[in-house]
Amino acid sequence: MRWALVKVCLAVTIMVVVAFAVPLGLVIREMARDRAFSNAEREAAAVAPALSITTDRDQLERVVASAGSDAGMAVHIPASADKASGDTAAVDLGRQRAADGDIATVRRLGRASTSEVPGGSTLLQPVALSSGEIAVVEVYVPEAEVTNGLTTAWTVLAGVGLALIVGSVAVADRLGVRMVRPARRLVEGAHELGEGKLGARVPEDGPKELRLAAVAFNSMADQVVQLLANERELAADLSHRLRTPLTVLRLNAASLGDGPAADQTRAAVAQLEREVDTIIRTAREAKPQTVAAGPGAGCDAAEVVRERMTFWSALAEDEGRKVRVAGVDRPVRIPVARADLAAALDALLGNVFRHTAEGTAFAVDVHNGEDAVIVLVSDAGPGISDPEAAMARGRGSGSAGSTGLGLDIVRRLAESTGGDVRIGSSVLGGTEVRIWIQLDGREPVRRGHRSSMRRRRPGRLVSTFNRPRSLP
Repeated sequence: MRWALVKVCLAVTIMVVVAFAVPLGLVIREMARDRAFSNAEREAAAVAPALSITTDRDQLERVVASAGSDAGMAVHIPASADKASGDTAAVDLGRQRAADGDIATVRRLGRASTSEVPGGSTLLQPVALSSGEIAVVEVYVPEAEVTNGLTTAWTVLAGVGLALIVGSVAVADRLGVRMVRPARRLVEGAHELGEGKLGARVPEDGPKELRLAAVAFNSMADQVVQLLANERELAADLSHRLRTPLTVLRLNAASLGDGPAADQTRAAVAQLEREVDTIIRTAREAKPQTVAAGPGAGCDAAEVVRERMTFWSALAEDEGRKVRVAGVDRPVRIPVARADLAAALDALLGNVFRHTAEGTAFAVDVHNGEDAVIVLVSDAGPGISDPEAAMARGRGSGSAGSTGLGLDIVRRLAESTGGDVRIGSSVLGGTEVRIWIQLDGREPVRRGHRSSMRRRRPGRLVSTFNRPRSLP
């Protein structure tokens, strides 16, 4: 497509340049010829007054010499019969280049004309004498004078045409790149998605049609990720439902007493329970690829927060909890998939409802900075006595009566953008979970390198955490 566009633009520009340059070159040549013959006419006109006064050879030679054109000018005066002075012989001054027939024709017609001679052309200008005869002034115009400046003009014209052709090719190439690059990224994104890289997204730029194609591709990729997430959740949910009959089987197996059959039954029930636990962990934890979204992925954090708070507000109203939401009155774009942010918010808000008493207030704040977005989820509960242990469970230990899957989901979402998660005390008196989402395309933070991330954060956003907040 790129080279095809360049070829079309090159052909069109060449046709336009030729259509304008050739006629313009011919016009320039005619202008140069007209200029040369206009100079010759002025030289001939300088001798005409002297001819109308006298035909004396010596005086005419001085006039021709004073005109500075004695080398290229000739004067032809015919013989005449004057009553006062008698017959007068013909006078020829200068070098004659024109044919006698051309001179006679001009004298007979009384009209100026030009004729071709070796090395150039001549201008034949008739002049009426006092005796009534017609003299002819011959001015030689060399070919070099006719073409003077013509080569330079044609060279400039050719240079301008070449510059137009090169410029058009460059512009066409840039336009081709602008069209081809988004299409190439779309192809690469399709290949990555086909290879199982669920975080592959396409930047929504380029021409309108390619932007629409990128939007459609990203929407399709989000749908694929959502369908896979739903399948995993369904698998985990179905596996979780198996725990109830497994508990009954374990209790019944424990009452079977002793014996090889009883031992085999208890061993089979224990193995089945381990397999179900493995299915649940695999279905809920095999999700890192869906978090690290590509350059074209993203969502409006404010819209997602409003949507999830609408869902949780109904349950909060039933339990008598006060709810506050801030910072969602304008769009806040983040490089995180919509489903992943919704899952992280659901995990944190679900923890609030599970681990705090009814009537406990909570709040969600969104802070939008130049290079980062911060989401704060705080409550007025008893707080977390050991935040480090809670984050350790979030990294997969699953101890202390909690699996930590919710914090692990939030942590992986933040670290996929180069941010992190911190747990602290909120101004409401309970727990505050801060999600730092980086916007500048920084590489995802690795475990064991969190301190360097903290040193590079701007202090302007950090100061917003300490602003006093209160519920209505």
